[in-house]
Amino acid sequence: MQGYNVLIIYNKTMNQLLMCKRLNNPYKGLSNLVGGKIENDEVGIEAAYRELIEETGISKEDITLHHLMDFKYYFHKCYVEVYVGRLKQDVIVSGDENDLYWSDLNQNFFDMSLYAGEGNIGHMIEQVNMSKDKLLSDVLVD
Repeated sequence: MQGYNVLIIYNKTMNQLLMCKRLNNPYKGLSNLVGGKIENDEVGIEAAYRELIEETGISKEDITLHHLMDFKYYFHKCYVEVYVGRLKQDVIVSGDENDLYWSDLNQNFFDMSLYAGEGNIGHMIEQVNMSKDKLLSDVLVD
C-alpha cells in the first residue's frame, strides 16, 4: 500500500498557512497543502521532514511536526499521514514542484473549485483548530 504525507505548515504567528498551486494533475491549477510520497523503507515522520525540505526549503530546525491523523483508502490502495507544525522563525520558502504561497486563514478551504482534495483540506484544518493549543504549544508567539 503506497503511503503519502500531507503537511499543514503555519507561519510563526499562526495567521498564514503554506499552500501550493498545483502545476500538474491531479488537481492542476488548484491550491493544495504540500506533501509527497512515503518511500517503502521510510518512517512516516522522516518522510514528512524530507518532503518538507525538498518542496519548501523548510528544515527540521525551522519547525516541529506533529502527527495529526491518517486516512486509509482501501480501494485506491494507499494511505495518507497528516502532519502539522508552526515555524519557529520566519523563513523564505522555495520549491520547484509547485508554486508556493502563504494563504490567510479566512478562506473557505472546503471550496472544491479552489482547493484540491474533495474538502479534505478544510476537514484537516478544522481538526487542527480543535486541537491548536495542544498541537502547537511547542513554540511561543511573541
